[in-house]
Amino acid sequence: MSSQFQQAQQDGLCLRYPENIPTQRELTYENAINLLIRGAGMATSVPFTWNYIDKPADGTILLLFLPSNSPFPNDGIRYQESEVKYTLPTGQREIEVHEIKYGFIPNSQDTNASRVRRRYRLLKGGGHQLVLVHYTRGPATQIPPALMSQPIRAYPLLPVNEASVYVLGEKAGHKVYPGGGGQMHGNPGQGAMPPATIGLGMNYSQQQAMLAQQNSTMESLERRRERERERERTGQRNDPAAANTDEMDQYPTRTLALARYKRNHDWMNDVFNQAAFGKTRATEPKPSPYSIFSLSDIEEKTTKLQAELDALQSKSAQRRADRIREQQTTQEPADLSATTVGDPVSV
Repeated sequence: MSSQFQQAQQDGLCLRYPENIPTQRELTYENAINLLIRGAGMATSVPFTWNYIDKPADGTILLLFLPSNSPFPNDGIRYQESEVKYTLPTGQREIEVHEIKYGFIPNSQDTNASRVRRRYRLLKGGGHQLVLVHYTRGPATQIPPALMSQPIRAYPLLPVNEASVYVLGEKAGHKVYPGGGGQMHGNPGQGAMPPATIGLGMNYSQQQAMLAQQNSTMESLERRRERERERERTGQRNDPAAANTDEMDQYPTRTLALARYKRNHDWMNDVFNQAAFGKTRATEPKPSPYSIFSLSDIEEKTTKLQAELDALQSKSAQRRADRIREQQTTQEPADLSATTVGDPVSV
């Protein structure tokens, strides 16, 4: 490793995801976890490039390859407080957050220290060496005059023309030289891989092309697996000592997982296609719950009940009139006797 490259690393040179991630003013923990998961998947097929972080704008999001316990590279921002670390459990995953506040860029238009840097790392779920960095604004404080013009790093930054590196997956550590003119380090028989064009912000057509390529690769892996399995069966028949060998141990876990995923996906696709577009049996309409009643019977019963009700009302009115007549009859003699009391009786 050249001395110039070592000096560049001391100045903050680091491995970065080569494509731009859309800026966001605010970044939630859920979005950070989703970006880290997607980044871990893309890092197996996209080589990271050596580059600096220098005075990033608000909302900038970066994906870095940073081994655990490694210091964060110089980003051209001076912070006035120590970095705080805390851990958040999120279901089956666990995310580690480093936060530092009150940052400013010396010799710039910053009038106060309000820059905030948060970096996220997954502790559970894979890809723990990938760090997602987000720059935003927060509470502001005054900048000490002594630090206003004191630079945080030496400029100009040293130019670096180092090969890109795969950081995860089966090709981890392999290099891709600029321009594609060299060979991939660690595999002399294979030419340099061209820079990948599928990123975290890939569109639908790119996703479909990636899925088609993955399906083609899986089919070839399955065919090769069947051939090797048949050869192993033939060898086990001739060699009884190898009969108890588990053939699943002969394949990488990633290959088995991808094959199992594709097989299950095909099964579920058949099930849902049949449920959505298959022929359905015609069902007879259910009878109305009022079909047990007859309209003519209901009208006849209603007429009969109305007649009975009218008769009962007539009887009730007749009884009420008779009762009033009886009361009047009993009250008249009482009034006559009251008027004759005290009159003289002639003999």
